Amino acid sequence: MNRIYLNDGWYFTKHFTEDIVKRDADLSRMEQVRIPHTVCETPMNYFDEKCCQLVSGYRREIEVEDEWRDGHILLTFEGAAHEAVVYVNGIKALRHRSGYTAFTVDLVPYLTEGREQVIAVRLDSRESLNQPPFGGVIDYLTYGGIYRDVYLEVKDQYYIEDIYTVTPDVMREDMVLKADITLNHWTRGLSFEACLDLWEEVPDQPWHQELAGTDAGFRISCLTWYVKDAYTWDIDMPVLYILTVRLKKDGKVIDTRQVRFGFREIGFESDGFYLNGRQVKLRGLNRHQSWPYVGYAMPKTPQQLDADILKFDLGCNIVRTSHYPQSQYFLDRCDEVGLLVFTEIPGWQHIGDTLWKKIAVRNVREMITQYRNHPSIIMWGVRINESQDDDPFYYKTNLTAHELDLYRPTAGVRYLKHSRLFEDVYTYNDFVCTGDNEGCLPRAKVTDRTDRPYFISEYNGHMFPTKMWDDEDHRKEHALRHARVLNAIAVETDIIGSTGWCMFDYNTHGDFGSGDKICYHGVMDYFRNPKPAAAVYKSQSEFEPVMEVAASMNIGEHPAGIIGDVAVFTNLDSVRVYRNGDFIGEYFPDEQTYGEMDHPPVLITGLDKYTEKWGGKAGSWRFAGTKDGREVLTAIREPVDRCLLRITADRQTLVEEHSYDAATIHIEAIDKNETHLYYYQEPVTLRTEGCIEVIGPKVVSLRGGFAGTYVKSLGRSGKGTLYVSDAAGEVKIDFEVKT
Repeated sequence: MNRIYLNDGWYFTKHFTEDIVKRDADLSRMEQVRIPHTVCETPMNYFDEKCCQLVSGYRREIEVEDEWRDGHILLTFEGAAHEAVVYVNGIKALRHRSGYTAFTVDLVPYLTEGREQVIAVRLDSRESLNQPPFGGVIDYLTYGGIYRDVYLEVKDQYYIEDIYTVTPDVMREDMVLKADITLNHWTRGLSFEACLDLWEEVPDQPWHQELAGTDAGFRISCLTWYVKDAYTWDIDMPVLYILTVRLKKDGKVIDTRQVRFGFREIGFESDGFYLNGRQVKLRGLNRHQSWPYVGYAMPKTPQQLDADILKFDLGCNIVRTSHYPQSQYFLDRCDEVGLLVFTEIPGWQHIGDTLWKKIAVRNVREMITQYRNHPSIIMWGVRINESQDDDPFYYKTNLTAHELDLYRPTAGVRYLKHSRLFEDVYTYNDFVCTGDNEGCLPRAKVTDRTDRPYFISEYNGHMFPTKMWDDEDHRKEHALRHARVLNAIAVETDIIGSTGWCMFDYNTHGDFGSGDKICYHGVMDYFRNPKPAAAVYKSQSEFEPVMEVAASMNIGEHPAGIIGDVAVFTNLDSVRVYRNGDFIGEYFPDEQTYGEMDHPPVLITGLDKYTEKWGGKAGSWRFAGTKDGREVLTAIREPVDRCLLRITADRQTLVEEHSYDAATIHIEAIDKNETHLYYYQEPVTLRTEGCIEVIGPKVVSLRGGFAGTYVKSLGRSGKGTLYVSDAAGEVKIDFEVKT
């Protein structure tokens, strides 16, 4: 039987009591909610983070068919932050101590007579819990809630518990596929049937193979197939396959399980990272899994959108899932678009007591068994982020990882130089860059383990926090620091790559950030609107022409009215500059300073002599990016006479698959030339009609000329409209909701 999603029909209270687990509980004081759900919606900034730290309760009734009772009824929570105790008909069935991995309880032993069964969850999101990542300070909010899918699977007495696929050799005509198949139990008369298909495509001749069962036990290890003419999974062409395994009992199919994978081979050498035999320099960013107002609680499509942004809007080929395993929807999309992933266990600097460490080792096991079929994942982070050395502990985490996955290396993120190394890759947070100095440390200054690959897992971030409304020179310096580090890493041929800190701004604790509960460390703001630094990354890709002129050309923006160097981040050949229609000059990428980057920025000097001084008649500037001698992109800077709002949605069709759907709305202040206006800070009012509603407040102010919001579906098909209004008028966006 397919999964039965249970994301609707839940009741929630911020104050758990034992009464809610009872069959006759009074639900009148509980709120009806849909999953994903957060225990507390927060303001954008300036709030008490303790509002998320509470012991809450969830409750739902389910119907169980009589014929299900002879097998197994598996209830799975993909993510519940942070300690979950599950009750079935008032009986404590399971306790799970991790907010970032899935867990499953078999309901059968706890069923009562009748169809109606009661599920209740005591959810503890307090940071006093003795489990990762808690025990010390943390520079990000951990929120709370049942924030990922909940579903039911009805199984026979015997079923397939897990399939683990590996493709150890894709450099031959007949590619090798190996699979471990784990059953819940074994008995005589069981056998298998396997089928291999291209994902989302039906081949002319699907591949089938009958597999005879044995009495070897619950796990059938290292089943091997040789697949001729298979396509490889690569960052440029991420071809995916579906392996379907059917379990038979005396010739009758009693269970079916599918796993999606890709034929790809990775190699980590001291001189670089290799994908399918080809060396690839890794370039990416770190990502948290949070959003304004609702924290972790976002459904499938915003998760997928973040992968698309990283790949196509930021030109990354890798993401680090700091500092915990993230949504399967996000990882699925990384598989689909060819975005490599470095994922790690929960934690931030602190190492706890013996129980804490046991839970951390269990986190390693859960992370790897739940995520190891993703071809996008290339490294397992098995060390607590930025923690001290602890030899027995990290020997155990590495041993556990290698027992579960022989084909991926382990890594552990440090701020320590010459640290003890049990992992296969030395990963280091290098914050040496402070502006005009070196962009990164040479490998030899960090580790003498020349036999192991070396990866920079963080840089910049807190070294130069940048708000969207900071002055122009600050925003430009922020972008140039990212360029300096990228160029320095490219120079060092024994550094296999890097992930900068970080993709977007995020909520934090009072000890960090700017005192308003936000870390302004991103190359994007919290709504994923791009700062100029985002163009540094996008300009390194070839998806489309890029030209970001990081200057308004207003003399009053700069001390003494001196504009200074104008930075242009582009993947084009040159930039031609015109003043009031007159050609000034053609400028080329700065190969001398940034020559190791794929596309160095263009730094234009000497334009101050063409500017009008105080009281002079303002004119216009035109920047034209060229490719093969032809002007392909243009940016115009001239005096602004009015502000316009550009409002876009990532899509206008919301589809309810397993829960509500959500669309991302970007609000941007621009002038008539589509130049972004960083100092427009006015409020806008949001209202909806029909089958949608706004997530968060109904009045928002632009910050640095940007704002954002989200609209979500309400569980019924039909039309919906979002109205965005300011003093100048009202704009509407129409949506269609499908259920």
